[in-house]
Amino acid sequence: MLYFEWGDQHGSLPDEDMREHLFRTFRELGKRNKVLAIPPDFTRFHSFAGRITEMAWEYYQDALNDILPALGTHSPMTHEQIRTMFGKVPADLFRIHNWRDDLITLGEVPSAYVEKVSEGKLNYAWPAQVNKLLVEGGYDLILSVGQVVPHEVIGMANYNKNIFVGTGGAEGINKSHFLGAVYGMERIMGRAKSPVRDVLNYASDHFGKDLPIVYVQTVVGKDDNGKLCIKGLFIGDDIVCFEKAARLSLEVNFTLLDKPLNKVVVYLDPGEYKSTWLGDKSIYRTRMAIADGGELIILAPGLKEFGEDPEIDRLIRKYGYRTTPEVLEHTHNNKDLQDNLSAAAHLIHGSSENRFKVTYCPGYLSRNEIEGVNYAFADPDEMLKKYDPEKLKDGFNTVDGEEIFFISNPALGLWSTKERFKNI
Repeated sequence: MLYFEWGDQHGSLPDEDMREHLFRTFRELGKRNKVLAIPPDFTRFHSFAGRITEMAWEYYQDALNDILPALGTHSPMTHEQIRTMFGKVPADLFRIHNWRDDLITLGEVPSAYVEKVSEGKLNYAWPAQVNKLLVEGGYDLILSVGQVVPHEVIGMANYNKNIFVGTGGAEGINKSHFLGAVYGMERIMGRAKSPVRDVLNYASDHFGKDLPIVYVQTVVGKDDNGKLCIKGLFIGDDIVCFEKAARLSLEVNFTLLDKPLNKVVVYLDPGEYKSTWLGDKSIYRTRMAIADGGELIILAPGLKEFGEDPEIDRLIRKYGYRTTPEVLEHTHNNKDLQDNLSAAAHLIHGSSENRFKVTYCPGYLSRNEIEGVNYAFADPDEMLKKYDPEKLKDGFNTVDGEEIFFISNPALGLWSTKERFKNI
């Protein structure tokens, strides 16, 4: 059921209007005695989910018992991140999702179904796993809060991904990421329907009906002054709110270009991007726009590691970002990758398939470390001086007589040529 919808790619939803819509929806849902909120973590700071969660706490007060950030495999949030993202919400309400241990398996998507949606590329079963709090916590409302935006693993982020991946377990996360990578990232991005989404929808339809989940979905863009704002807000308990948000997100977050780009420069906010695990959004989101033989320059002053999990960091350093056939061969021959399929998927996602050059400008990683994973290295101080994020505007710029395309936050969009997107 769709409880509320508002969307306008040319407008924005002010804070007070959002509060009014949320509170009215909460009243329509009726009295709730024990509420769990599942927002994204700090890697989705710009989603406005922090502000929405704060408003939910203001409305439900003591009935909002727990907040479980949908970490997936990400690092737990720090106290500073919680305060920055969630404002006045008491820190003692927050729980840490342990993706390796705190799990319940609701059911299993059959291998025959995975084989069907993957077009025969994979034939393993997929476990529908969630954090045990969702089942054992005794909640009469679970608020799943997040942003719908183009995504490399599933096509369009959020909806039941926030549940089955955000609060899921190692096996489910690994297998879902690998499914998306093997099927083909460029066949998925920007599409609400994908093999990974099909698997998650199967899990929702067959195993998740008893969970009292209401989804609060945002679509985020920029206003005329370049400031982030909410372009859409959709609230419901089924796929309809996600599909409506996904359609608006394509209008707001997807940039279609007439010709391929020879040089793209992406800036990664140091407060948000500390690993290539996250920073490679720069590659995912721009790859369909970059010309063969072109270059992607990633300004990453906060970059200090490859994976947020120590084991995944080790695997990235060991195997590096290689072409899909190379990664698949390594996965076939090595148990450590077989046991960490999300890492194998990430190595595929982070590769340009030797089609264009990726140059990282990291704040805290050495030339040897960057080149060791098959990226090019450039001095961050020199490149930040040349491509000053404070002076460049999103889109086309001219620097030293050369045309470049600048992106200040890759998490907010997807870029492609019209021809490439049409033909995939």
